[in-house]
Amino acid sequence: MTSQDSAKTEEHPSAEDEVVRICQDLIGFDTSNYGDGSGPGERKAAEYVMGELTEVGLDPVLLESEPGRASVLVRIEGEDSERGGLAVHGHLDVVPANADDWQVDPFGAEIKDGCVWGRGAVDMKDMDAMILACVRELARSGRKPPRDLVIGFLADEEAGGVKGSHWLVDNHADQFEGVTEAISEVGGYSVTFDGKQGQQRAYLLQTAEKGIAWLRLRAHGRAGHGSVPNDDNAVVHLAQAIARINQHVWPREYIASVRQLLDGLSDLTGASYTDDELGPLLENLGGAKGFVEGTLRDTSNFTMLDAGYKHNVIPQSASASLDCRFLPGHEDDLMTTIRELAGEHVDVEVVHRDIALDAPFDAPLVEKMKSALLAEDPAAAVLPYCLSGGTDNKALKRLGITGYGFAPLQLPADLDFAPMFHGIDERVPLDSLRFGARVLGKFLADC
Repeated sequence: MTSQDSAKTEEHPSAEDEVVRICQDLIGFDTSNYGDGSGPGERKAAEYVMGELTEVGLDPVLLESEPGRASVLVRIEGEDSERGGLAVHGHLDVVPANADDWQVDPFGAEIKDGCVWGRGAVDMKDMDAMILACVRELARSGRKPPRDLVIGFLADEEAGGVKGSHWLVDNHADQFEGVTEAISEVGGYSVTFDGKQGQQRAYLLQTAEKGIAWLRLRAHGRAGHGSVPNDDNAVVHLAQAIARINQHVWPREYIASVRQLLDGLSDLTGASYTDDELGPLLENLGGAKGFVEGTLRDTSNFTMLDAGYKHNVIPQSASASLDCRFLPGHEDDLMTTIRELAGEHVDVEVVHRDIALDAPFDAPLVEKMKSALLAEDPAAAVLPYCLSGGTDNKALKRLGITGYGFAPLQLPADLDFAPMFHGIDERVPLDSLRFGARVLGKFLADC
């Protein structure tokens, strides 16, 4: 490299050059979302994003749903603004982390063992960093993308997007005018397994996601002294409802994205499966197995309990929090089943709900994603899958925007990646970040 080339590189670093720094910077902002408004919010991280965007000549806007709950949006004009635009978005908030459980400071953004460690390294400041790095490179180049891009760094995703994506859709829908498709998190990462021809890498591209029903079960009974028999005990009514719901076996149903994943995985490995026996096939997915198992049926998991205020007092009410996730088209049946199982003494309250999503794998945008991945990893396969959780694409669907999960990462075969979502010692390899920046850059140039 000549000194002139070196100076040029230093003056205009590529997305690949910047992505690790940006990821570390973003992790360094504690944007923990406790779901009750008590966290620090996203404002400081959003101001950082604003600075990174304005530095390269872009004109972003910072929008707050309430003080401290900040999102950033910027529109980049494309060559053909008559085409439907593409939203490329990530969220700035993270779930809380207990530092005592971690090997490192969860907000220290330490580089260790070839990885950036910290809360958000996987969910999803890694993708935020890739987006920001690629947008900075695109702005510096002076090139226009093929279509209009709306770039978003959003608040409150970890609490359902009420103060982020849903608030934006309700109050600033004009920011997404003309947008028809979107990409965001939890898709495009690799899994490695023994294929027919030896080690095989496949990228899981998210085309569907389950719906959300966060429910509160509230049992009612007769208050009384703890020493007196009571046949109308709210705690007992609640316990019986919990037992019935917990014992319920939700029936399996294989939606299109799940079936395509299973068939594709079977073709690549040579392992057969039946609808009743998937174990050997799913073992090929490593840590991602849990994500897939969560999409074979509706699910209901109890997460919190609240009852009573003194050891010798029978309370007149008791409550439990229930996290339900339903497949596309299943919401009404799930709610009916939960209410029947809860029983006559227990009310079912909807705390938060959101829709299920299902987008086609056979689509031009998917072909662009596949092309960008295979340009960097030609021997790989790309398979669809359904996400058992949820993303901000749910809110954008209310505007008619079709969303996919595409946060491209080529991961080491021995890295148990998927369990690090909301897990301890969250980390992302430096090489994976650089790979993702290259792939995302190619995709945005060809979208």
